Amino acid sequence: MKNFVVKTIANAGALAVAVWLLDKITLTGDSTAKKAGTLIVVALVFGLVNFLVKPVVKVLTFPLFLLTLGLITLVVNALMLLLTSWVCGKLELSFHVEGFWTAVVGGLIVSVVSWALHMVLPDED
Repeated sequence: MKNFVVKTIANAGALAVAVWLLDKITLTGDSTAKKAGTLIVVALVFGLVNFLVKPVVKVLTFPLFLLTLGLITLVVNALMLLLTSWVCGKLELSFHVEGFWTAVVGGLIVSVVSWALHMVLPDED
């Protein structure tokens, strides 16, 4: 359970950095507390998308992974971020990613920051 909470906090932090750095990734809210709550829910959606969809996409894109020497991972991460944005729109959460290239850069930011936070935060169960 502690591992799940740590991963959710790391995802929320990584998404917050992406929102802060990129103008076309937006998170709106009336107050800071409401934005933080929305960010936690978006991190849960992002974690769920990565848990359910990403393994299937990785298996389907394995030949492209070999062909591009792993660069297709940037595209897969961008698609996961766009899917999260779409799901958040359906759930009426105020998180939106505008455009594929924004999603590519956002996915790269989320990956790097999430990795760094996983190195700092404890992850034992």
